[in-house]
Amino acid sequence: MTTVPLDELRALIEKHAVPDSRSLPLLPGLLLGIESGPTPPCQLVLEPVFALIAQGAKRVEVGRQTFGYHAGQFLIVSVDLPADAHVVAATPEVPYLGCGLTLRPEAIASLLLESGGARAVGTDRPGIAISDLSGDLVDSVVRLLRLLDRPSDVPILASALEREILWRLINGPQGALVRQIGLADSRMSQIGHAVRWLRSHFAETARIEDLAEIACMSVTSFHRHFRIVTSLTPIQYQKQLRLQAARVRLMAASEDVTEVGFAVGYDSPSQFSREYRRMFGKPPGQDVMYLRANPTPARTSSDGV
Repeated sequence: MTTVPLDELRALIEKHAVPDSRSLPLLPGLLLGIESGPTPPCQLVLEPVFALIAQGAKRVEVGRQTFGYHAGQFLIVSVDLPADAHVVAATPEVPYLGCGLTLRPEAIASLLLESGGARAVGTDRPGIAISDLSGDLVDSVVRLLRLLDRPSDVPILASALEREILWRLINGPQGALVRQIGLADSRMSQIGHAVRWLRSHFAETARIEDLAEIACMSVTSFHRHFRIVTSLTPIQYQKQLRLQAARVRLMAASEDVTEVGFAVGYDSPSQFSREYRRMFGKPPGQDVMYLRANPTPARTSSDGV
């Protein structure tokens, strides 16, 4: 592994990152993360993102797969993925420092069209991967973060620097994964259509045949590629979405546990309680009492950073 200098990157993240807040109004697609200690695992849905670590380490679990990455490495997520994510290395003296950029399909597609790189790529790969940072990539990110100290430069330079970062990613070790985000007819994009439907309709009954039709794939091909990309079957994916939504509802309001189970798509209160306990370690009632007694900051899709 080639070591790249991260000192300026660390200084910029530490200067501009705000605890418990990831997005920046000045640069909406830019995400910064800082933690003064290890964080508890949190359930979230990772959205397409490029996330790097400048200091510390993090662990992300998707299905039964665990992805650990640390300072000098970056994570690519190419499709919405239910996950557990938490910082595993951080102290008040040496805090965890992370930075990320939302991956916009239209920006990637534009680059591919301009470069003549809108070609088919391999599809049998998960929708998440980790690689080592290069000096060129770090340099591009540092120059983007410098704009936070020069707001007047943002309208002129921000889009060009985003394109440069995307170009480095497209031509880097995870280029095939990034290119698939911008290719409308790629398997990743097709699976993405079904994933977005599931996220919007998780409480509804989902038939594999209907999801395959949304993805414009045969049932056999859809099921195989969905599991490759997400590390989950469509039913497992939907179940994680339902249980995450149920936990949020239970925390946000004093709703009856049975009513919440029905609201997120469960017909059987006992099945809801059983699957909730399997995922979160406690039955719904006990879990929400614990969470209210031990509140933690709300987590969002940007916690992949």
